[in-house]
Amino acid sequence: MFARTTARLHPDKPALVMVPSGATVTFAEFERGADQAAQFFRACGLRRGDHVAFVMENNPAMVTAEAGAERAGLYYTCVNHFLAVDEAAYIIDDSHAQVVVTSAAKADLAAQLPERCPRVRRWLMADTTRGAAIEPFESWEVTLAEHPAEPIADEQLGAAMLYSSGTTGRPKGILRPLPDAHPADDVPAVEFMTGLWGMGPDSVYLSPAPLYHSAPQGSVSMALRKGATAVVLERFDAALYLESIERFGVTHSQVVPTMFSRLLKLPAAVRERADVSTLQTVIHSAAPCPPQVKHAMIEWFGPILLEFYAASEGIGFTYCDSHEWLAHPGTVGREKAGTVLILDDDGRPCPPGVPGTIWFSGATDFEYFNDADKTASAKDASGTATSVGDVGYLDEERYLYLTDRKTFMIISGGANIYPQETENLLVTHPSVVDAAVIGVPHEDLGEVVKAVVQLADGIEAGPAVERELIEFCRANLAHYKCPRSVDFEAELPRLETGKLYKRLLRDRYWVGHTNPIG
Repeated sequence: MFARTTARLHPDKPALVMVPSGATVTFAEFERGADQAAQFFRACGLRRGDHVAFVMENNPAMVTAEAGAERAGLYYTCVNHFLAVDEAAYIIDDSHAQVVVTSAAKADLAAQLPERCPRVRRWLMADTTRGAAIEPFESWEVTLAEHPAEPIADEQLGAAMLYSSGTTGRPKGILRPLPDAHPADDVPAVEFMTGLWGMGPDSVYLSPAPLYHSAPQGSVSMALRKGATAVVLERFDAALYLESIERFGVTHSQVVPTMFSRLLKLPAAVRERADVSTLQTVIHSAAPCPPQVKHAMIEWFGPILLEFYAASEGIGFTYCDSHEWLAHPGTVGREKAGTVLILDDDGRPCPPGVPGTIWFSGATDFEYFNDADKTASAKDASGTATSVGDVGYLDEERYLYLTDRKTFMIISGGANIYPQETENLLVTHPSVVDAAVIGVPHEDLGEVVKAVVQLADGIEAGPAVERELIEFCRANLAHYKCPRSVDFEAELPRLETGKLYKRLLRDRYWVGHTNPIG
């Protein structure tokens, strides 16, 4: 997030604009705060490779804190502020954070953390004053004001150490070696991504997702490094997203597929009057996008959608533009970093079209912080290939297609069923807002397919809708892939990043049973 040149040349240009509050931080203000934050971290005795953590909503203070940590050569962990107290405390303690910055908006959560996190030496809270701060928290703004707004003498490039989402188990920190670089140096990953996206100083980037997640956190950082303005939604709202594109002349944005679904479910009149003509590039990732949804978005926004597949571990990267995707519907692209390997359970390569576990070789190195066993289990015997448990296949042209997470596979009567295909179909039904497909216990078959559905407003749950959805699936899919029953939820446990917290749903049905997958 190094933007010193932009701050010097265009001090009054907006660096961050928060929506809907309207809070704006200029590049001059951002640089001042970032340098003061770096000075503060040094004054705390933190040195290269030490750890800090931030727990707050989409807030300019978090971006400033990240920038300060980056200039001081620190690892910084952005914690999901929607977590329960024990979950957030686990990440803070496990990350070895010595300083934690939170916000007044998260005071209820923050007040319960100090007693659970003995490693932390200083606690700070943004958006408050020293007199109103909760003990032992100090005011972030008052504390920063005590430090000079000038670069520290030994600036070094730090990095994020973010945690896995925990959708299939307890989250773990993903640690990569710190680069031997100055914060002003070009960062190869930034140059690579902004080159693909066509992002530069005249761009306006719209971030609708939570900044604690790797993709929005990294994208806002890239925008600021390039001197572009980053417009950040404080919380995603489909109508507000469209309004922001027109209001700020947005050129670039990155979303998750559930946001596409929410946009497409807006009333036709809202969609038709939206002016999206300034958009040049819309990137999506983080979760599989139903092909029907992507077709509809390309028809609406134009062939400006870019898709990539990667993991927070940074083990590899595939990419495709809209034209490639239309020629290979459903693909997540071809490899741009690392080599894709599709291996069966015995480690043998799968032929084109045959699903197996996705591995990457030759990409960046990483480790799971404090967990050598988990690190070793993610790598092959040579240590050169890595997998995070996704399943997919390659076609003859090496385009990659995702099938599902291996841990979500349903084994019913010996047949392997990947729920994603059924989920992709269900969300296209006009009565469905969101859907999860899971395996539930069955005495004879081991497990059978069940759908858990969030219905659109005005649709009443009941046997009639259940029958309609089952028949809809049976009319479009092989019957063994279709749900035998449908349950209804007011809202599915989907993370703000778009990932479905499917383990929470599945575990309810397996109480007292042995889950065949784990």
